Amino acid sequence: MKKLLLASLICFVAAQTNAQEWISLFDGKTTKGWHSFGKTTVGESWKIEDGAIVFDPAAKAAGKSAGDIVTNESFNDFHLQLEWKISKNGNSGIIFFVQDDPTKYKETWHTGPEMQVLDNDGHPDGKIVSHRAGNLYDLIVGKEGVVKPYDQWNKVDIIFKKDKLDLILNDVTVVSTHVGDDSWKELIRRSKFAEGESPDFGKKFSGHIALQDHDDKVSYRNIRIQKL
Repeated sequence: MKKLLLASLICFVAAQTNAQEWISLFDGKTTKGWHSFGKTTVGESWKIEDGAIVFDPAAKAAGKSAGDIVTNESFNDFHLQLEWKISKNGNSGIIFFVQDDPTKYKETWHTGPEMQVLDNDGHPDGKIVSHRAGNLYDLIVGKEGVVKPYDQWNKVDIIFKKDKLDLILNDVTVVSTHVGDDSWKELIRRSKFAEGESPDFGKKFSGHIALQDHDDKVSYRNIRIQKL
């Protein structure tokens, strides 16, 4: 009986440990594990440079395939960690809970909320209080004074468990909220996502992670995730 209990305990501890291991989502050399939204491969405008995955707007302008990229895998409760660097006057975003079904949705943001990536001082969105870097885009205004200027790396942690969502920028919690409740629904009702093109926005709380093509150069590196 004691041996059985010990074996069960070992299995339980091992399962808990495995569940909390970091899983790399980017090997620094290839786009393995990613694809463009609604496609099977990554658009040619996304390149690998100096250990980062980089969106090249010049390549898009030259006619190379582009668009948001999403993880091959879908995630439920998770801790996502990465670093981003935006170009001068640039705009991008980290989108999560994305439903990768182009037969129903035309864009990643039709279903997934976004942590804003932005040059606050150079991009027009920086003048909109709910569109600044680190914000839960167009939903919740984040803590100010945390983001680093353009061309500098910013560290991000996005943690979601059960119904609790935390956005952390450079080790400072900038947004903390619950999803799915009446307050969450009211946030959506007052946002741009209440428009008809996003009827399922913020209604599903598992999905893919996306990096946004917003026509500006942006770099992402050290992308990893824990399943919680």
